[in-house]
Order: sequence, then C-alpha cells, then structure tokens
Amino acid sequence: MEDKKYFVDEDQEPGYYKTEVYNDEVTKRLSEIYTEVLTLLGEEACREGLRRTPLRVAKSMQFLTHGYHLDPHKMLASARFREDYKEMVIVKDIELFSMCEHHMIPFFGRAHVAYIPNEYITGLSKIARVVDAFARRLQVQERLTLQIRDCIQETLQPLGVAVVIEAKHLCMVMRGVQKQNSVTTTSAFSGEFLDNLATRAEFMHMIGVNLH
Repeated sequence: MEDKKYFVDEDQEPGYYKTEVYNDEVTKRLSEIYTEVLTLLGEEACREGLRRTPLRVAKSMQFLTHGYHLDPHKMLASARFREDYKEMVIVKDIELFSMCEHHMIPFFGRAHVAYIPNEYITGLSKIARVVDAFARRLQVQERLTLQIRDCIQETLQPLGVAVVIEAKHLCMVMRGVQKQNSVTTTSAFSGEFLDNLATRAEFMHMIGVNLH
C-alpha cells in the first residue's frame, strides 16, 4: 500500500479545508533526481535558494500529473441523470493546463465542450473535471482533444459530442521556433456534430471559433 501524508495545519479550526496528499517514496526519489539535475546543470543544489527546490519540484510534478490517478469515466457516471432533453449542452471557456510530453514544458488554454443528450445528462462540473483529468498528464493537444470526446461519447452515449481546444504551447514560445503569439486549435466531433454540418456550425458559432 502506498504511503501517503496529509499536510494539515495543527492549529486550523474545524471546517472546510483542502489537503495535499503525496506518495512519500515517490517524493523522496524525485527529490533525489532533481537534486542531481540541478548539479548537472552547474548549480549548487545545497545553496540557500535551492535547498528545498528539489522537494518543491517533486511535489509540483505529482500535482501536475495527478490525472493519471483519476478515472474520467467514473466522474461522468457518478453524476448521470435521466432527462428528456435533446438540445445542445455547451460548457465553454474551460481553462486547462497540461504538460507537453515532448519537452515537459506547459501548454495552457481553454476547452469548449458540447454534447447532445440521449436520455441522460451529466453534472456540468463533471465536464470540466473530465478536461482536467486528461489534461493533468503528459500530453499532446491532439490526443487530449480525442480523449475528452471519446470519454463523453462512451460514458453518456449522447447523440453527438464536440470538443475544441485552443492553447498556447510554451515549447514554441520559450524555445525552438520562439513564436510568442502562436495558438494551436484542435477539434474532434462525433455523431450529429460529425454528420450534420448545420449542427457543427451552430456549435462553432456559439463558442465564437472559426475553424478554417
């Protein structure tokens, strides 16, 4: 069984608060690795400003990739309600943050998600949680777009799903080609959004995106 540690302020009053949970062994190993990385880069890992950096980065990486430990299908299924509604449901401008799997540098932006219910709807927050669950992994934007679409399609069995993601990739901004204003747009459709041009056009109009 994994060792987990709950970081709770002992002086905190009873009530609502968030806890951060980390695997102690993973944190220890990552800290050792990042200490070596700092040394290989020419830094003094023991100097004051860097003394706790490996630990901080170890925890950060676990948070940034915690989507590996989430089940997006279960998230949707946990809030699935029978409802006689067959019009488009859109959740747009969902902020997302992910890590490019090629360089392990962040990319961030927004996702627009729509589906047309077929007997069942889901809680609106679950759509955003599905986006986060897949985004908080090492990713490429193209696969992320498909995973969100497929998860909703497979779990809810709607008449159609549409996903558009617009994101800025720091691997293109900070290094390599260094294009500061470039934005990548990807899309994925199923069902009515794939087969019916008017339905797809309505979705694109409502989210304010023009795909050429």
